[in-house]
Amino acid sequence: MSKQIIVCGDAPLKPFKDYLGKQNYSESTVKTHAKESQNFIKWCKLNSTTPNEIDYKNCLKYIKYLTRKGTAKKTINHRLRSVKIYFDYLIDQACRIDNPIENTTIKGEKRNINYNLLESDELEDLYYSFETDKYQEEYHKYTLKRAKVILGLIVYQGVNTTDLGNLKIKHLQLNKGKIYVPSTKRSNARELELKPWQIMEFMEYTNEVRPVIQNKLKNHSEQLFPTNARFNAIVYELNKKLKKYNQKVQDMKQIRASVITNWLGQYNLRKVQYLAGHRYISSTERYVQGDLENLHEIVNNFHPIN
Repeated sequence: MSKQIIVCGDAPLKPFKDYLGKQNYSESTVKTHAKESQNFIKWCKLNSTTPNEIDYKNCLKYIKYLTRKGTAKKTINHRLRSVKIYFDYLIDQACRIDNPIENTTIKGEKRNINYNLLESDELEDLYYSFETDKYQEEYHKYTLKRAKVILGLIVYQGVNTTDLGNLKIKHLQLNKGKIYVPSTKRSNARELELKPWQIMEFMEYTNEVRPVIQNKLKNHSEQLFPTNARFNAIVYELNKKLKKYNQKVQDMKQIRASVITNWLGQYNLRKVQYLAGHRYISSTERYVQGDLENLHEIVNNFHPIN
């Protein structure tokens, strides 16, 4: 029996809202996506089509309809994101086989440019310069070993503070040489490869360091990095130490931006989007540096609408 998709009526989007809820979207975001999708559904009905049947050419008509209303480009892109997610939902429900506007974004929205980024060798220097045996006191030494493991995830896997605080011991897959980063309200889940030396550090951490810290804190939760304080406190202390190794270091956002920007020099946008856990390709595009020729190529590939 095929799945029934209701696209009009008094409560047309309850299944869609349930789908969004399962994707860990916040209640306010669910309402926004549902509202914009409902507007799109109404437009389709007025133009003798449905979201299940509409093609790319007619989607462009919808975009032009929004443009003629004088809507700001940034707002149009936000509305298109809702429609893209609705198309993904229809694909999930086997009502479509494609997302006709998956890579479609309006030109002209301002892009964020990141300055004072760290090169890949500078990021590695932070990791290799970080001392863990400087102090004789055992517990302090173990907290430094924990900090170095965390630093490795930041400079090699680009994991942010929220992700680090959400990691559980079960997410570590040393037999596969990987770590699973679960989704959050703002990011997608991903499975990331660990460097060989990280695997060795993690083996020591899970077998020796973590149990000592758990006993000291009397915290035997499933957190990969147990703490009785806000996780940000650990990262704050780590950041202070990193500034002593490299004066360019500002904060963890800058380091993550550096990692993502360096990835863009190695991989295509889609792979970097996955590695970074970005929900939208536009989030990844903000990190593109490059020269004008490369920028022009990116605009042509991912911003086809004038």
